[in-house]
Amino acid sequence: MSNSSLVAAPETGPTTAAGWPASLWGALFVLCGALFLDGLDVSMVGVALPSIRAEFNLSTSALQWVMSGYALGYGGLLLLGGRAADLLGRRRVFLIAIAVFAVASVLGGLASSPALLVAARFIKGLSAAFTAPAGLSIITTTFPEGPARNRALSIYTVFGASGFSMGLILGGLMTQFGWRWTFLMPAPIALVVLVAGQRLIPRQARPAPAVRQRYDVAGAATSTAALLLLVYAIVDAPARGWTSWPTLGAFAVVTLLLALFVGIERRVPAPLVRLGILRSGSLVRANVGAMVAVGSYIGFQFIAALYMQGLLGWSPVKMAMALLPGGALVAFGGPRAAALVNRFGAPRVVAVGMAAFVAAYTLFLRIGVEPRYLATILPTMLLVGVGFALAFPALNIQATAGVRDDEQGLASGLLQTSFQIGGALVVAAVSAVLAANQSVGSASPHDVLASYRSALVLVVAVAAAGFATALFGVAKGRAPARGIARSQPDVGVLALVSEVRASTPGSDDRARTLST
Repeated sequence: MSNSSLVAAPETGPTTAAGWPASLWGALFVLCGALFLDGLDVSMVGVALPSIRAEFNLSTSALQWVMSGYALGYGGLLLLGGRAADLLGRRRVFLIAIAVFAVASVLGGLASSPALLVAARFIKGLSAAFTAPAGLSIITTTFPEGPARNRALSIYTVFGASGFSMGLILGGLMTQFGWRWTFLMPAPIALVVLVAGQRLIPRQARPAPAVRQRYDVAGAATSTAALLLLVYAIVDAPARGWTSWPTLGAFAVVTLLLALFVGIERRVPAPLVRLGILRSGSLVRANVGAMVAVGSYIGFQFIAALYMQGLLGWSPVKMAMALLPGGALVAFGGPRAAALVNRFGAPRVVAVGMAAFVAAYTLFLRIGVEPRYLATILPTMLLVGVGFALAFPALNIQATAGVRDDEQGLASGLLQTSFQIGGALVVAAVSAVLAANQSVGSASPHDVLASYRSALVLVVAVAAAGFATALFGVAKGRAPARGIARSQPDVGVLALVSEVRASTPGSDDRARTLST
């Protein structure tokens, strides 16, 4: 039994869900619980943003830090979290980080100023930066590459979607009593995951002395500083000017820090990122897809929250119910993604998912000063649900396929970093566009709507770039990825759309939209 496995070594591990013992199911559910918490937290806070803005009288640029603070703590330290999981022990890292997540949730709920609120969100993101790669790498080193791992990752995705859907409902309800409850709610759930994890995740042997190496603190510091400064520069640029010396100077320092990070990674004995792993084209494309998928969605959700609660005057509960169909569709369609990947390959599944995102955000450009739920909002959310149901599990499978067990934490950390950094950068860019096109307090509803549409154009452009990258991956990956079997290797993206339509009741119209 390997140090990081829950069951027998991968070559003799479980191959079908029916053959998994109860102990393995229990451990898998605990690991999925962490992703459930992540989805829950993101969606609850997204619903509460207008209420937070009203209490602290925040500008749009300041408000985005409530979202970006979490994403930067998460994305900035994920690489360190993945490396710590590989070297210190995945179980240990997972449990400690869950405990910190619970404490940070309480601190956020008790914050008395915007600065303390953002700090709590950053700490919360920091803790998630250690739970995510630890949990995902336990899964990928436990289940052998192929159908068993694809099935486990699909279940993992369903928990994330369920957390997001539940967060929308709970976020709307809790915000009715006060936005602070949206921060406090995850704390008891995190404690349940902690207690269950201590019982159900088996203890691991300590790494061999040869494996115990120093942590790359310098690499973590330079990468996190670069990301923080980059987001700050993007948010601050509309006020100072994109060609002003402070803005150009900030971008120059970001470039210097990133170059320093690369230099550190090439010289330290235990780098956060073994740069050679980036020679894998499928891994790089998966990370680009991750940045685009989550980045475009977080930017969209930021706009949607301001539009629905600010311009339309909807209550948090009404907004939550409007967004809910997307999350429900992910929970329903997520388990079917593994079968689609097994048949068509991850690149094609990702491509169809990205096409759904482009169609969704383009459709949302039709919003008006009067609500158009059935014509615009509902089909947008259904397309978003299709996108996540297909792209999210396929990206996880693509990013970890063919990676050695001792670098699964690194591969998982890279992917989760891309998810979070994409969210931080796109929401910063969206807030910059809104700030540049909107005068809060003096703009008419039509002017405000125009600013939302300008920001939505940016979101559509980001999603389109991800779709182009996915199509390039389809062209490059005619042969199936290592460990992923396909019974029809020459089928195209349109054939996959037909398969999605056939396997998803009531989805004929959505599949027809995608094929168009």
